[in-house]
Amino acid sequence: MRALVCHAFGPWESLRLEQRPAPALREDAVRIAVAYSSVSFAAGLLVAGRYQRKPPFPFIPGTECVGTVIEVGSRVERIRPGMRVAATLDWGGYAEQVVVGEHTVYPLPDALELRSAMHLPLSYGTAYGALVWRAQLQPGETLLVTGAAGGVGSAAVQIGRALGARVIAAASSEDKRAFARAQGAHEVIDTAGLRDEVRRLTHGRGAEVIFDPVGGPVFDECLRACAQHGRLVVIGFAQGQVQQIPANLLLVKNIALHGFSFGAHIGWGIADERAERAPRVQTMMQTLFDWTCAGRLQPHVSHCFPLERYVEAMAAVQSRASRGKVVLQVGATPASLPMPG
Repeated sequence: MRALVCHAFGPWESLRLEQRPAPALREDAVRIAVAYSSVSFAAGLLVAGRYQRKPPFPFIPGTECVGTVIEVGSRVERIRPGMRVAATLDWGGYAEQVVVGEHTVYPLPDALELRSAMHLPLSYGTAYGALVWRAQLQPGETLLVTGAAGGVGSAAVQIGRALGARVIAAASSEDKRAFARAQGAHEVIDTAGLRDEVRRLTHGRGAEVIFDPVGGPVFDECLRACAQHGRLVVIGFAQGQVQQIPANLLLVKNIALHGFSFGAHIGWGIADERAERAPRVQTMMQTLFDWTCAGRLQPHVSHCFPLERYVEAMAAVQSRASRGKVVLQVGATPASLPMPG
C-alpha cells in the first residue's frame, strides 16, 4: 500500500511516500480502505517531535480518516464490512489502509458525503465536547469564539448557533470574518480590541461562554471580555504562547475556567480511556452526523490535495490560507471538488 512515512522527527518535507505492507488486523479492530485523511497543525507538530505523543519509528502520521471498511476482527460487534465510516486514530491515516480499534470508528449515514464527514470527528468533536460537556452552553447565552475561521473555530461557531446561542466570532482579517459570518456567526469582530468590542455588543455584560483555541495575548483579552459567572474554555495555543492566568480576575468575576482536550476521550490522554468513554463519544458523533444531514451543520473543506502533494497541503495549513478543513485524498474515491492548482 502507498503511505507517507516518518523515519525521524523533522520538517514535514522529510516525510517519504513509500510502498509499505498493510497492517495486520487485530481481533478488536477494523481495516479501513482510506478515502481521505485530514491535515492539521497538530500533524506537523507530531512529525517534528514537538507533540506530547511520540510514536515509534518508522510511523505513518494521520489521526483522522474516512473510508470504507474492508474487514473486521473476530471480536468486533458494531462495525461490518462495507460500511462507510469516519475514524479517529493514534496515527496511520496517511496510508491506503489503516487498522483501528472499534471504539473510535463511527458508521456514517448514507446521506453524508465522505469529504464532508472528514471534518466531523476531531474539529466538531472538540467543539461539541467543549461547549456541551464542559461549558454547558445554554440557548440565549452569548458565545465568543476566537480563531473563528479555523477548523475547530468554525465548528464552534456552527455548533453554538445550533445550540441556540448568540455567537460572536473573532478573527484577524476581513476575509476570515466574512467566512465566520457565512458559518453562522451573528456578529463578527476583529481580534484586535476584542474585549471592547464584546463589551459593546453585550452592553457591558460580556460573553457568558468563551471558546478559545488561540491562547497567548488573545486569552488575556478573552478573560476581560467574560461575563460575571461566565465560563471560559481553553482549547489550545494556536498563537504559540501559553498564557499565564491572572487568578485574581477569576476570583473577582466568579469565572469558571475549563481546559478541554478531546484527545482524552479517544485514547490520547495521560491514560488510555477510549473504551470507557466510547459510548458517550459514539452518541455525540451520531448527533453530529444527524445535525449535518439535517443542514444544521455545514462542514467546509477548503483544500483537497492528492496524497503525493502532501507538502502543499501542509503549506495551506501553516500559511493560514485555509478556511475550515484541509484534506488529503488517499484512496481512489472520485473527488467532488476540484483539486487545487
